[in-house]
Amino acid sequence: MSAAILEMKNITKHFGPVIALNGVSFDVRAGECHCLLGDNGAGKSTFIKTMSGVYRPTEGQMLVDGQTVAFASPRDAMAAGIATVYQDLAMIPLMSVSRNFWMGREPEKGIWPFRTMNSKFADDITVAEMRKMGINLRGPDQAVGTLSGGERQTVAIARAVYFGAKVLILDEPTSALGVRQTANVLSTVDRVRKQGIGVVFITHNVRHALAVGDRFTVLNRGQTLGTAERGAVDASALQDLMAGGQELATLESSLGGTV
Repeated sequence: MSAAILEMKNITKHFGPVIALNGVSFDVRAGECHCLLGDNGAGKSTFIKTMSGVYRPTEGQMLVDGQTVAFASPRDAMAAGIATVYQDLAMIPLMSVSRNFWMGREPEKGIWPFRTMNSKFADDITVAEMRKMGINLRGPDQAVGTLSGGERQTVAIARAVYFGAKVLILDEPTSALGVRQTANVLSTVDRVRKQGIGVVFITHNVRHALAVGDRFTVLNRGQTLGTAERGAVDASALQDLMAGGQELATLESSLGGTV
């Protein structure tokens, strides 16, 4: 079994008297999809932001490739190969796919002070990288807003992979997507994993997690309730571990199995 790329050991995060994370341990290895499951309020967002350098942990240790790290900003995390794709995707709908792909990292040509964006290089790379992810664009100048939700997710994922992500953190990538779009995103996750990149898949949807996950960790009220390997746990067991799982089972029983 390969060594972990990213390790989080006994991470705690306090906001004044509020304990958002209370001793969370988690790791992800090259070429695996490790799913972090939890209901709303479980601490997933705080944990994502701690992994990606937005927050500094109150206590605990973070390691990348076995070396202790202390991210002061998301830029530090990205420099270490930790990339995050958030639900809002940070894209401008009226701008082209190519411009969104390269935003902030535009390739240039020419001699200073007459340097300009190398649009042909940017467009060729964008089309090629999207094709690798199974998306055939009408053209690199296609507006991002004309893409489906799943295709926009794929643009964000392809961008992170191209710029050197070793670990890709996906924040609820299938939320609010239809069945076909969800299938496209899950296929993209599988392609990324097969490139040797570690994927952290954050979700509250147990079935989506089981479709692509290699390991599953449940977060509940700022604490992890254990990690299971693929084949060692089923959907009902994961649901019961998540906040609300047992309550839902009780409600279903009281309503005669109609929930």
